[in-house]
Amino acid sequence: MGNQTILKEFLLAGLSDLPHLQLPFFLFFLLIYLLTIIWNFLIIVLIVTDSHLHVPMYFFLGNLAGLDLCYSSLTVPRMLFDLHTKTKTISIQACITQVFFLIYFAGCEIFLLSVMSYDRYTAICQPLHYTQTMSWKVCVQLVSIVWCFSFTQSLVHTLHAFKLTFCGSDIIESFFCDLPLLFRISCSDTYINILLIFILGSFLSAGTITLTFLPYVYIIKTVLNIQSKGNRSKVFSTCTSHLTVVFMYYGSIMLNYFGPSAHHHFSGDKIVSVFYTVILPLLNPLIYSLRNQDFKTAFQRVFRKNSLPKYR
Repeated sequence: MGNQTILKEFLLAGLSDLPHLQLPFFLFFLLIYLLTIIWNFLIIVLIVTDSHLHVPMYFFLGNLAGLDLCYSSLTVPRMLFDLHTKTKTISIQACITQVFFLIYFAGCEIFLLSVMSYDRYTAICQPLHYTQTMSWKVCVQLVSIVWCFSFTQSLVHTLHAFKLTFCGSDIIESFFCDLPLLFRISCSDTYINILLIFILGSFLSAGTITLTFLPYVYIIKTVLNIQSKGNRSKVFSTCTSHLTVVFMYYGSIMLNYFGPSAHHHFSGDKIVSVFYTVILPLLNPLIYSLRNQDFKTAFQRVFRKNSLPKYR
């Protein structure tokens, strides 16, 4: 190992090595990114400006939209730059920095989905105590805990990643940097890094999965006891949007880290990575808003307010 050259930068393999796919990919993902920015930003603006949406559920949803903006902006602009310029090199420092924010935003989203489950549980199962239990002070504290906890666990992984040395292959088989990808090309002993992922991952996964899905056991019991079919379907509609996002997010991450890898021009693991880093940030606001009457009404109010001619 002593004769090997220590690497100072990596080469991102990108989505495909086929030249004729570069321009179609660039245009497609540019469109996806612009729609993601517009739709999530619109969600945030509506929640901030419309007083009817100043309730805990939409406060958490606004935070989720902000996370989707950050998550998408962390990977897509760099991917578009590489597709356009064909310059795919990235320094080790920039790569590990991207890993830090990737873990940070992903952790925030997972923890926030758990908090949103608790919010739905309180609203449906304990409606008389909802305003006291989910006060604005409690909501801000819960979000602050989510951001701080995610920052800590991301910092732990990143500090240990900076201790790795790279002296073999310099090709990262993706369009962004991720911890498992760095482990594959590192010439250091990654035992501690993998052990940290296993311990923290097991602990956090068990906790977040329990906090996310256990409230729905009580929610389902409560909903089934509702006599009115109209009220029952209304309650279910607010929960199905959240559960859809949860299943898509957890499913894509598990496929990415535990699913089989392929070695084609556009392999299966890259498709999964594209789904949860590029497509999901666009789907999340669509899933929450298209079936939500409050959002539709708020958008109509804003549209009428800005479109009506002012004669006075």
